[in-house]
Amino acid sequence: MSDSEKLKFEIINNLGTISEKSKGWKKELNRVSWNGQEPKYDIRSWDSDHIRMGKGITLSESELRKLKELIDAEISYLDKLENQ
Repeated sequence: MSDSEKLKFEIINNLGTISEKSKGWKKELNRVSWNGQEPKYDIRSWDSDHIRMGKGITLSESELRKLKELIDAEISYLDKLENQ
């Protein structure tokens, strides 16, 4: 039995696709409940049927907010570089 068969999960919200591979796998941002727990934000690759998954990262709301701050700061820095 594979790890994905042992885990119970429910995708509560599909928030969007980050990228897509040629074989149909998509890297997505979702809110996922793992094993009946409180949903968390999850970034990982999924097959087209959301049955098989790749390794990913799961974030609480506070971690998601901190990640957004870090990304916003990096994008601001990159924008400044482009405008030089």
